[in-house]
Amino acid sequence: MVQNCNILEVKIWGMCDLIQQDKMGGSAILSEDWEFTNNEARTVVLIGRTGDGKSSTGNSILGKKIFRSIPQSAGVTATCEVQSTQLPNGQILDVIDTPGLFDFSDDTEMIGNEIVKCIDLAKDGLHAVLLVLSVRSRFSREHQAAIESFQHFFGNKISDYMIVVFTGGDDLEDQDVTLDAYLGTDCPEPLQEVLAICQNRVVLFDNRTKDPNKKADQLKELLEQVNLVVEKNGGKPYTNDLFKEFKKEKVDSSLGHSKEDIDGLKDQVQRYHEEQIRRITEMVESKLNETIQRLDKQLEEERSARLAAEQNAKEAQEKSENESRELKDQLEKRLEEERSARLAAEQNAKEAQEKSENESRDLKDQLEKRLEEESSARLAAEQNAKEAQEESENKSRELKNQLESARREINELRDRCNIL
Repeated sequence: MVQNCNILEVKIWGMCDLIQQDKMGGSAILSEDWEFTNNEARTVVLIGRTGDGKSSTGNSILGKKIFRSIPQSAGVTATCEVQSTQLPNGQILDVIDTPGLFDFSDDTEMIGNEIVKCIDLAKDGLHAVLLVLSVRSRFSREHQAAIESFQHFFGNKISDYMIVVFTGGDDLEDQDVTLDAYLGTDCPEPLQEVLAICQNRVVLFDNRTKDPNKKADQLKELLEQVNLVVEKNGGKPYTNDLFKEFKKEKVDSSLGHSKEDIDGLKDQVQRYHEEQIRRITEMVESKLNETIQRLDKQLEEERSARLAAEQNAKEAQEKSENESRELKDQLEKRLEEERSARLAAEQNAKEAQEKSENESRDLKDQLEKRLEEESSARLAAEQNAKEAQEESENKSRELKNQLESARREINELRDRCNIL
């Protein structure tokens, strides 16, 4: 019974490819092509938030506009889609464009369907996961949550396959800013963590450029990063239980199914796909709920921390305002005291100056009076001295005259005596 179920599952998966190709209007994949794809093709998937430029980046990689890309706030890509291109070295590169699978939509069934389709498109695994971010929008909590959800859903090992592609290179070029300078200027810590997880595998894309050399250079740089990822992982693409569950066993008799066989298996295929979608949807819902609960808890913790920080800041501000008010009051009080002291000092100085001026005036008057008295006394003394001198001179003159008179009388007496 188990063996029959396994055979049925193998047949169903083999028929799935035929039916899918029939629905798309193509032909079934030949076994030779399938072997070539396994050996040569590489698959990369574009993930990211809506509006960051996943589809435009996919078109730049493919070298032609295949994925629908229109500048608008709502997402343009509605479902997972794969397109292929052949590189100059002959290698086939499959590029999977995705809608915003981790935009936290309430439609978990849609997300489940798209994840199933993405896994189905890359059933042999992913050689690189291109995380598309835009330099035109700041790395937000939603970006961080989307990346965490992606890792949580596919496992931490998916990080070994991730390459960060920044879109909006033309904006940086217009501002003459390099990517290193952009990342070095106030780079958010969550983005630093993402770059560290990706081991700084970063590429800058300008999806608007018309310069063929620039297009070739940026594609070459991206492919070099893809090669490094492939080498780092030993050439093995990323797979996990989801991929293994959906991986198709090789069916040697794929080409042997008749149209009747296909018609007979369509119902079984449909039921099988519905069951797988239901299981994946439940898994997606569970993973998303876990992520949302974790983010809600983190948000609540951050909210509590923010409220506590705001309360502390408020208390610190109030304390600072109170201290400032007290300091202002103290300064105003000291200023008033200084003003009063200055006015008192000025009054004392004024009174001292007036007293000094009065004393100086009194002293001046006294000195002038004493000087006047001294001058009068001097003049009186000089007058007295003059008068005394004149009196002395008069007396001396009289005495001299008396002496002269006496001398003449003596001489006359002597003359008389001689005569006798």
